[in-house]
Amino acid sequence: MNKLFLGLVLFYLSILGQVNAQDAYKLGPGDKIEIKVYGQDDLTVEALLGNSGIINYPFLGEIKVKGLTVKQVENLVIKGLKGDYLINPNVSTQVVEYRQFYIHGEVKQPGGYSYQPGMTINQAVALAGGLTERASKEKIFLFREDDKNKQLSAQLSTDVSPGDTITIEQRFF
Repeated sequence: MNKLFLGLVLFYLSILGQVNAQDAYKLGPGDKIEIKVYGQDDLTVEALLGNSGIINYPFLGEIKVKGLTVKQVENLVIKGLKGDYLINPNVSTQVVEYRQFYIHGEVKQPGGYSYQPGMTINQAVALAGGLTERASKEKIFLFREDDKNKQLSAQLSTDVSPGDTITIEQRFF
């Protein structure tokens, strides 16, 4: 009974961790978002963010969503629609498709892949078809989206962020 209870607690904590990661996710170029207003189908917008991070929204015009969380976008749309257009708008925003991270070097299928909250380098390697037989598990490097010039040493358990570039180097025999 105690093991089952502990297992359930750990499961729910892992879900909460993913929810918190999604709540903290900042939108950027390459993200595809959907904004819906309950009962107002004409106010549903799906947009792919470009470099400017600006989307065009009915009644509100251009709004900048780059660098905002989905919750902040919801609040921005609620504030814009409330009063003049709707009494109490019920807005939901979600990321339909996350921007990519990139992986190259000693993986079987290098390239760009859609980011998922909570992703680690190990999971990124799995998306890229696994490591080649020459891959080093010690020579893993990460370049963060916000500082492409800084190379960080990483491990398979290191978290990946959207826009990151992962390099897996060869090992010496």
